[in-house]
Amino acid sequence: MIKLRDALDRGSLYLPVVLMALLALGTYWLVRNTPEPAAPEAERPVRHDPDYFMRQFSVKTFDEKGRLQSEVRGIEGRHFPDTDTLEIDQVHIRSYNAEGKLVVATADRALSNGDASEVQLFGNAVVVREASTGPNGRLDPRLEFRSEFLHAYVNTERVRSHLPVVLTRGNDRFTGDSMTYDNLSRELEMKGRVHGMLMPAPAATSPRR
Repeated sequence: MIKLRDALDRGSLYLPVVLMALLALGTYWLVRNTPEPAAPEAERPVRHDPDYFMRQFSVKTFDEKGRLQSEVRGIEGRHFPDTDTLEIDQVHIRSYNAEGKLVVATADRALSNGDASEVQLFGNAVVVREASTGPNGRLDPRLEFRSEFLHAYVNTERVRSHLPVVLTRGNDRFTGDSMTYDNLSRELEMKGRVHGMLMPAPAATSPRR
């Protein structure tokens, strides 16, 4: 019994070493057999791809009283979610302002932002404000803009272009290398080679007696 007890006592002295060795072997085995963590995926670049198409379409918007505010027609439309823009081929836009005045815009291609407050017209761009009578009874003549590019700000009723523009107001005609027009303030700014042709107003005819 004494010899067995001595052997157990001596064995207990080596037990922590044995346990540490087993723990080390187990850790080594786990490290060798644990799969390596997957490398983080690189962020995918945002692609400029359309998420839906429209063909031979017409979109109308109305105010709270049910009156037509605008109508947009096109051969094909493509919506791009990364920029929230709508690209339209052979666009035709009819829009009425708060006073009920009609503005018509056409172009080979248009690019509109999400709420249609800004529309860029590319290729054979034409914006026309039809003749109308103001609240004071004054006649506002027909106004037409022509250019290869026109940028229309619908809410503020402004039109600008960095390319040559032809502006026709009634019988008057103006040309310039660039233009900014504010319909609310009736201010026109043309830069570059500016030319204008003003036609005399037709003489008033007195009523026959």
